[in-house]
Amino acid sequence: MPKITGCETHDVRFPTSLSGDGTDAMNTECDYSSAYVTLFTDSDLVGHGMTFTIGRGNEIVCDAIKLVASRLVGKETEDLFSDMGKTWDFMMSDPQLRWIGPEKGVIHIASGAVNNAVWDMYARSRKKPLWKLVVDFTPEELVRSAAWRYITDAITKEEALAMLKAKDATKKDREAKVRELGYPAYVTSAGWLGYSDEKVARLTKEAVAAGFNHFKMKVGADQASDLRRGKIIRSIIDDPQYLPANATPRDPESEQLKGKNAGPTGAVLMIDANQVWDVNQAIDYVKGLEDIKPWFIEEPTAPDDILGHAAIRKALKPYGIGVATGEHAHNRMVFKQLLQAEAIDVCQIDSCRLAGVSEVISVLLMAAKFGVTVCPHAGGVGLCEYVIHLSLIDYIAISGTMERNVLEFVDHLHEHFLNPCSINSNGRYNVPSNPDEGYSIEMHKTSIAEYEFPNGSYWVGARGGKKL
Repeated sequence: MPKITGCETHDVRFPTSLSGDGTDAMNTECDYSSAYVTLFTDSDLVGHGMTFTIGRGNEIVCDAIKLVASRLVGKETEDLFSDMGKTWDFMMSDPQLRWIGPEKGVIHIASGAVNNAVWDMYARSRKKPLWKLVVDFTPEELVRSAAWRYITDAITKEEALAMLKAKDATKKDREAKVRELGYPAYVTSAGWLGYSDEKVARLTKEAVAAGFNHFKMKVGADQASDLRRGKIIRSIIDDPQYLPANATPRDPESEQLKGKNAGPTGAVLMIDANQVWDVNQAIDYVKGLEDIKPWFIEEPTAPDDILGHAAIRKALKPYGIGVATGEHAHNRMVFKQLLQAEAIDVCQIDSCRLAGVSEVISVLLMAAKFGVTVCPHAGGVGLCEYVIHLSLIDYIAISGTMERNVLEFVDHLHEHFLNPCSINSNGRYNVPSNPDEGYSIEMHKTSIAEYEFPNGSYWVGARGGKKL
């Protein structure tokens, strides 16, 4: 039986700040970065994981990953796999490391990278993509895989088990359906704040032609500019002439689109402020964008402000604009409170902000109980590769629905992964199907060699050949 023997980390940074990719009102200078880890065993079995940052500080996360991973050295893999919830609890219970969280910040996202690597190793050992490994679990195994501490006032294990058993008999039908159709996606790549109006228009037309009908733009730096850019996007997505050949407009009043402020072609626009406003400022600002008919405002204020989100949601409800958040919700307890306070219309899990798959499962179970749509965040390197697995788990095994869900897609940096995600001609994610890809996050060694900071070939070249 293989045992964990150690790990290797890499601080991998891509110079996306040069092109304006990823720019928004709060994060004006983004170098998409991966704090990347490989767990080794005394056999050929390995597990890859990562968490996401936007540049400076990525080395701190790598150091934290090494500390968290050291706790697993010497453990037999099958003992870890036999109860992934227990494994998660063990990973998180080092009292000295917990002190510098607890369960938030650098130590938490580092724990997420390690937990993701263990899940990747588990899936590889069973020759299944991660999503398939999990949806093939019995309801009891899935409940046992989640993180339960601090959330049983919102959902109990018994409630979760009953929910999963109710969906269990029809899992195969949903799996077949999503394999045929793909999983619904929305596009953010056209709406970065640092792009010119011309680039926004061009990329929006390309996204419509590619089959997308949900679009997101960044807002928050200047209301007049946001209104102008929003009208540019609306003028394209609402115009049937830009639809793909042989495509017909979708019905804005269909169950899939009702309540989303869809335009005449069935296209939906979302807006994202990335936490830039105070509560009252958010309310006033978003009211001023009513003309572009957004479905929701994402991250309107500080990610920890549950009551602030609730106040914003209540104030914007008469305008038909919802509230979404979760990209920076640092643990399941924040999601628990957002759901209990009826503060969000859309739950946006993040594969790297939460501490790995086990904690994500907990949030998916809570969202399903509260009847809140899950639309994961995926704006960053490796996140699209990760979250398609999580959305498939949600649809096939947990919520049983993908009709109103959309999963973020950004068309950046996929070429650096051995098993990149892909989109079909209808603007939907294809289902990962390689039995050897695990959690789809293994990075090309050439990419690591080129972009590892500070002495990868790209960064050395950018400094005129000087190594640090």
